[in-house]
Amino acid sequence: MSPSAHLEQTIVEALEFRGIGLHSGAPVTMRLLPAPAGSGIVFRRTDLDDFEIPATGRNVAKVSYATSLMRQGVLISTTEHLLSACIGTGIDNVIVELDNLELPILDGSALPYVEAFQRVGIKVQRRRREYIRILRKVEVRENDKFIGVYPGDGYSITYEINFPAPIHRQEFTVDLAADAYGAEIAAARTFGFREDERMLRDMGLIRGASEANAIILTRTGVQNGSLRFSDEFVRHKVLDLIGDLALAGHRILGRVVAERAGHAMHTALVS
Repeated sequence: MSPSAHLEQTIVEALEFRGIGLHSGAPVTMRLLPAPAGSGIVFRRTDLDDFEIPATGRNVAKVSYATSLMRQGVLISTTEHLLSACIGTGIDNVIVELDNLELPILDGSALPYVEAFQRVGIKVQRRRREYIRILRKVEVRENDKFIGVYPGDGYSITYEINFPAPIHRQEFTVDLAADAYGAEIAAARTFGFREDERMLRDMGLIRGASEANAIILTRTGVQNGSLRFSDEFVRHKVLDLIGDLALAGHRILGRVVAERAGHAMHTALVS
């Protein structure tokens, strides 16, 4: 590992994304701005007098089908894909400006962010990166759901899921220290079952979901197109987990194991 791998990083220049929120369906413009060393990832609501919410565990709001942040009643929703891309590509400091409450879902994965970071470049900063080194195991259990983090070299994740057909059981392990994020995780898209659509919409969710930003599943297979990976579903769960654990405030040095977990359990581990 090169000496610069232990230094903080930001993007070289500003980036802009336009789209709709997965759950709100609301149009949103988002700009990512380079940020000074030591500032972390900070969200800024330009429609609310530039109100700022740092991406840290103390600001985690309701978590069910997405991970949201809240401070003084101001909400930022569905943060996990962008946070995942930042951790996966080694970006420590960035200001995220958006003019609505929910980040754009884009294509349902983190790939548009990774490609944009590569396009403008990543800048090494003159500050040593701080880590959370796991010294003893921490586990969270809830019925058949489980997540734990253990001492280990680098940052590895093993995730197991078990869904109804056509997904069934899938397991995936990735070592983020091996720069595997861009090739193995970033392109994995969010997914949902067609039969759950009415229930979720009645709950005020997935109003922006479409075949352009999610894998739509029936009991017999994928309704829209083909998969990017044969095990794309578990890889997307790993993508979400990386984003949720970013709320710990620093990159983790340790080994994470999850079984049938979700956003609520991911953020419970952060707590």
